[in-house]
Amino acid sequence: MTTTNTSVSVNINAKTYALTPARRVAFLGLGVMGYPMAGHLARAGHQVTVYNRTDAKAIAWCTEFGGHRAATPRLAAQQADLVFCCVGNDDDLRSVTLGADGAFAGMEPGGVLTDHTTASVSVARELYGAAKNLGLKFVDAPVSGGQAGAQNGQLTVMCGGDQAAFDVVQPVGLAFSKAFTLLGASGAGQLAKMVNQICIAGLVQGLSEAIAFGQQAGLDMNQVLDVIGKGAAQSWQLDNRGKTMVADKFDFGFAVDWMRKDLGLVLDEAKRNGARLPVTALVDQFYADVQHMGGQRWDTSSLIKRLR
Repeated sequence: MTTTNTSVSVNINAKTYALTPARRVAFLGLGVMGYPMAGHLARAGHQVTVYNRTDAKAIAWCTEFGGHRAATPRLAAQQADLVFCCVGNDDDLRSVTLGADGAFAGMEPGGVLTDHTTASVSVARELYGAAKNLGLKFVDAPVSGGQAGAQNGQLTVMCGGDQAAFDVVQPVGLAFSKAFTLLGASGAGQLAKMVNQICIAGLVQGLSEAIAFGQQAGLDMNQVLDVIGKGAAQSWQLDNRGKTMVADKFDFGFAVDWMRKDLGLVLDEAKRNGARLPVTALVDQFYADVQHMGGQRWDTSSLIKRLR
């Protein structure tokens, strides 16, 4: 497909891609988020090479999207203009960026690695420094929107890093996002994601208590949610999770295990910066209860299970 620097857009599989010059891109990590994110990059016309710890997933991705796969992060990053990453945690992130087989070892001077992992502020700043020492650039860019947002190319991306690096990455990253925003220096993206998770934790607990209360009172909660969703109680959680909570359905969405990992990062950072998070700490313990109930992979809206 021919690309030009114009504002013309093309619609492919229900996602509208702004036409940007085709780039050579590497994507590291093909989990529930990374797999569709890399797919949107390919569908937007970029030449994508993928790496995944489990090679079968990389093979499946290449079969679906027609890209290439590499045996190591270093090989994936070689000759790539931009490298994107979305893995599990701090240690996973270090393993795909650092060392002889890491992406940094394969990148050309001036190259940009954009990390979409929800990780700690400390590892973001550590890798920013390591990249800078090698003549590379690093942007921490965690995402919000969940699996559905990744599949639909409608993620919200919160970035920390240098303006010059961000300006290079943003037009390409819009292939899988609806908003791609620089919020400050290195670590600002991870801090913003923590703010996001604090908000969600409180909202889901409040919604859980409201639905449980209404059901106990004998109300038709689907009808009630329709009504209050048109007023001040409206939220994404109410619109997208309220009725599945009423129906006791949780086999989808953002897993409790993942939320506990994220809230652990939040609470660790709060200890460092002195922020007081009493509600967040309490909800984190409620999620621990859900884990003990066997709900490790249930959606975060399963908090209501504690109340039934």
